[in-house]
Amino acid sequence: MKNIKTTIKRTSVAILALVAISFQGCNLDLSLQDRLVEESVWSDPNTAELYVSGMYGVFQKFQFGNFPNLGYNNAMDALADGMKFTSNTLGNGTVNTLISNSNYFSPATVGLNFWNPGFVGIRRVNEMLEGVRTKSKLSEEQKIVYEAEGRYVRAYTYFWLAKLHGSLPVFRSLGDYNSKDKPRSSEQEVYDFMIEDLTFAADNLPKTNLSGRATKGAAYGMLSRVALYAGSIAKYDNKQFNTDALTGIPQAKAKEYFGIAANAATKVVELAEEGLYALDADFAGIFRKKDTKEAIFRVDYLAPNITHDYDLGYAPPRDAAGNTLVYGVPTAELVDEFEMADGTKFSWSNPVHAANPYNNREPRFEATILHNNSIWKGRVVNTTEADVVEGFVEFGKSGDPKRTVTGYYAKKMLDPNNTTFVVNKSTQSWVEMRYAEIVLVLAEAKAQLDDYASTTTYINMLRNKRGLNAISVSGNTQAMQAIEHERKVELAFEGHRFWDLRRWRKAHIELNGKKMTGHKITGLGTGYTYEVVSADAVNRSFTGKLYYLPIPENEVQLNLGLNQIFGW
Repeated sequence: MKNIKTTIKRTSVAILALVAISFQGCNLDLSLQDRLVEESVWSDPNTAELYVSGMYGVFQKFQFGNFPNLGYNNAMDALADGMKFTSNTLGNGTVNTLISNSNYFSPATVGLNFWNPGFVGIRRVNEMLEGVRTKSKLSEEQKIVYEAEGRYVRAYTYFWLAKLHGSLPVFRSLGDYNSKDKPRSSEQEVYDFMIEDLTFAADNLPKTNLSGRATKGAAYGMLSRVALYAGSIAKYDNKQFNTDALTGIPQAKAKEYFGIAANAATKVVELAEEGLYALDADFAGIFRKKDTKEAIFRVDYLAPNITHDYDLGYAPPRDAAGNTLVYGVPTAELVDEFEMADGTKFSWSNPVHAANPYNNREPRFEATILHNNSIWKGRVVNTTEADVVEGFVEFGKSGDPKRTVTGYYAKKMLDPNNTTFVVNKSTQSWVEMRYAEIVLVLAEAKAQLDDYASTTTYINMLRNKRGLNAISVSGNTQAMQAIEHERKVELAFEGHRFWDLRRWRKAHIELNGKKMTGHKITGLGTGYTYEVVSADAVNRSFTGKLYYLPIPENEVQLNLGLNQIFGW
């Protein structure tokens, strides 16, 4: 069967910017002109299509693990424990400031700020919904599909805001903008609103979409992701870190949300059984091939006009001497997480492992990590300190070293065939959601529902496809340990780890008072020595207060109905 997936065609987004601008000045006293513009947009199926297509621009803001106000790919993994940003300078060194000083977060300097662009995007969706319902001459069938797409994008946007702040103002329609003073709704109400939107989207989107936008599978997948997050907050937060009346979700609701997540993920599995999706045996190829069935929702690029700079930011130095930027590199904590090929845990205490630490590792290891003696683009990578171009340099010795500070480079998502990325940039797709994530969501939701047999089944479904042995889990602790391991390894550099630690309320344990490490490798005869070295200049800092980030100060000043989250 033909592979069907959701693909954002970025060419539409640039065109739509011209259309969308006309809706941003709706507070001006130009009602007649404004009405004429709106009516002309919604009466023409072509301009209506451009407007709806343009809403998907929000997915570009988070491509390749970027966070909008940080502006660098893999920034979200660098906020966690799997990647270390190499620079101390302003810009790509900002992540290192955030992870080392929790006091940097405040209402004046939020640190991770998506408030304004998020709510601008939500308003734009609500304008579209109003226009389609009241002004368009589209068929009723097309109106419903557009509404489903709009509500899908709205939920995705709200999800990012909710992960940051928890409690938010909820704008269901343009009528909610009649007053500029809009209070926060409770965190539970925010998640219920997203679930309502995504349920509608899943019910009304087609299984396939030749326009390359949201599909039923993408909506069910997002629903499972959102509900899993809500269930995690309900189970693990318990008002331990913030006593704001509107943040948190009652623990009694946890299983209800996990049930929603399990049911939605099961719907995606059923679509896979129809032939729409599948786990891809070629792990490295998932991030390069345009026909992989693993992609449920992705952003495509097309040279020469629609490109990105992932390879420029992460390729090792000899790929383009003097030009590669090496924003971030994998930590030893991530490298050591990958199992041996036989499924046993890797350990430096094991003399066989320690003698040849990169031999006989599981297949995902070589697809994810470039290490000393890796074969890459026809050469042997040398990450020993002796190599002054590509080898190890101690973090902090240079403000912007543009080489590894851990002894490793990120391989996953690089294009091994791209040798002209400095001039021509890159075109590999960003996979926002893939089938492996949904399998892991289903495994986790089942574990939280005490169905450990199903958890075992879905973990092994993934492990089998990745060439690993089957395991068995019983009990919540063992199940969650296995799921956390699989998510850390399978989804490395895809922007999940930081948010996983937050929803499990483990970030203050894993990311506070610790330094991530690397391996300084030195040649010794015909072998090597591996010295564990710090990749951080100071201890990392994550306090419980950061589970609910403050609302930007200027937003509270403008919206008199908006009170600041307690503690900020």
